[in-house]
Amino acid sequence: MPGSGKSVAADVARKLDIPVVVMGDVIREEAARRGLPPTDRNLGNVGNDLRNKEGPDAIAARCLAKIRETEADVVVVEGIRSKSEVDLFRESSNGFQLIEVHVPDEVRLARIRSRGRSDDANESDLAKAVASRDARELGWGMGEAIRAADLRIYNIGSVEDLEQQIETILQEIKING
Repeated sequence: MPGSGKSVAADVARKLDIPVVVMGDVIREEAARRGLPPTDRNLGNVGNDLRNKEGPDAIAARCLAKIRETEADVVVVEGIRSKSEVDLFRESSNGFQLIEVHVPDEVRLARIRSRGRSDDANESDLAKAVASRDARELGWGMGEAIRAADLRIYNIGSVEDLEQQIETILQEIKING
């Protein structure tokens, strides 16, 4: 879910020289191509439009080319939003593993409030805006994707705790493929 620590996990992967493909970048690139500023509303609308026109796994399908370009044995994909995307990645790779980064809602809200990204809501009622975003993303099938996770990390400690958990997991994946 938004604010759970996916970006921190991706940063750890980069430090380990593991390529990272960010699914949200596909949407941001499409929004830019359309001349739209990267607001939560615009990015949500672009995500909906791509999924409506190209299918529920549209974003994942666009990411596959980016993944293949890396020619790496291990690639981290940040931001899966649906079971259809999970299924496409499982069908298109050897050894795909889905890792959920879970965090309690009240912690997510505090993190979203503090990070200041352009696609985070600027509304006075941030909790309402986050709930709206959550509903949109759950509508894409995120709940089913979460239930399909092979591994679940509980991100309830410090950033350093999360970084250590991610590094341990990624090192193991790099060693064992």
